[in-house]
Amino acid sequence: MQVDCFVLSFICLQYFSNYLDRANFANAYVSGMKEALGMSGHQFNTSPYFLKFVVPVLIGDSVNSMFTVGYTIAQVPQNLLLQFVPARILFPVNTLIWGGLTMATAAATNVRHLYVIRFFQGMAEASTFVGAGSWYKDSELSTRGAIFSSSAQIATIFSGVLQASIYTNLNGLHGIAGFRWLFIICGLITVPIALYGFLFFPDTPGTTKAGYFTVEERSLAVSRLPGKPKTAFDRTLLRRVFFRWRVYAMSLIWVRVSLFYPAFYLINSLMALWLEASGQYTIPQINYYPSGGTAVAIVALLGTALWTDYTNKRYQVNILICVCMVISASILLAYTSISTPGKFFAFYLAGVSYAGQAANFGWANDLARDDDQERSVILASMNMMSNAFNAWWSIVFFPANDAPRWRKGMISILVLCPIMLVLTVGTRMQQLRDKKRQASPASTVEEQGDEGKDERDM
Repeated sequence: MQVDCFVLSFICLQYFSNYLDRANFANAYVSGMKEALGMSGHQFNTSPYFLKFVVPVLIGDSVNSMFTVGYTIAQVPQNLLLQFVPARILFPVNTLIWGGLTMATAAATNVRHLYVIRFFQGMAEASTFVGAGSWYKDSELSTRGAIFSSSAQIATIFSGVLQASIYTNLNGLHGIAGFRWLFIICGLITVPIALYGFLFFPDTPGTTKAGYFTVEERSLAVSRLPGKPKTAFDRTLLRRVFFRWRVYAMSLIWVRVSLFYPAFYLINSLMALWLEASGQYTIPQINYYPSGGTAVAIVALLGTALWTDYTNKRYQVNILICVCMVISASILLAYTSISTPGKFFAFYLAGVSYAGQAANFGWANDLARDDDQERSVILASMNMMSNAFNAWWSIVFFPANDAPRWRKGMISILVLCPIMLVLTVGTRMQQLRDKKRQASPASTVEEQGDEGKDERDM
């Protein structure tokens, strides 16, 4: 109970503020920021021109791409920093950094300011996502992961309500536009969250010195988890990670799942663009209506997480996602012949894709439970690879200027689904083969020999 109270509560609050920042940026874009800063749709989601020659694979020509590049670059360093810097220090410090940068966004006067701010925000926000895996058993991970992921969706709902309220009540107050008030308030929200982390986040089961745990409770936190061989952060790490299949399989799976997210973000930022393009909705309605899809994402997350923890089955969630995304993309391909309620249904159905977050990160934690360092690298690699692909994928297939149809994007979803199914089934088969090999007497002898070889190498 105390683990949920202090560990889960903090990482949920941290992730809430993380996604509140992202959702607020999208809401601000359709609530006056575009006109105030002279932005184009291309600049919204599709990094400054001079950087194209430095990292052309990652850079397009937009603010969102700059955030993605910063987030991607910092993934592995932020995760490896946890081996040296206590989580109770690293997480709150990063929270304060991105909160300060969020408030700085309110002072931006042109799109170049946004490029710089969003790049460093992405680097700070890359620390999220790894705080709970070491505290929970396999049978607890998906449900906690779903609660964690749901906090992001709650943030998108809250952002829409917050922006609509600010636009109605604060727009123009003291000569400050409503979208600028949104960034100021969002940044201030991070301060008590960071303070809470400094005071109460307990680090890991093996290193915690939190005063609210008794000696017996600290011992229980370690003993309740599965036993695992001792691993070290040393020169064998590269071999342990990159000579195994797990980092490649889970990174590829997560890349495919995350590429569905541009379709899901139609429910958030891009659906708002569709509503704006129709000319039939007020600014408060544009901020409110996408919340329905977010509600679908929360229900899908929690429902599949409870099922996976109860059955200890995870790969089936990816199959469900593929089915729902095929239906959603097929409807939106027939855009001109679909009624407005049909479009809403298709946008909202894409929210089911978010169910893959808890299931696949829980799957990765299961696979690498025996090696903390490998698990950190796998989780970082999953995020890094997915963001590297999304940096250009959304530019090519879901540019804001293609609103409201995104025909290329819908076709790309239909192509991704069968690839996703093959990767999921292949990974599950390899996992079962590994379990059989580990259970055989011959494998025990081989592993002991490998351990001796590692010691001689060192």
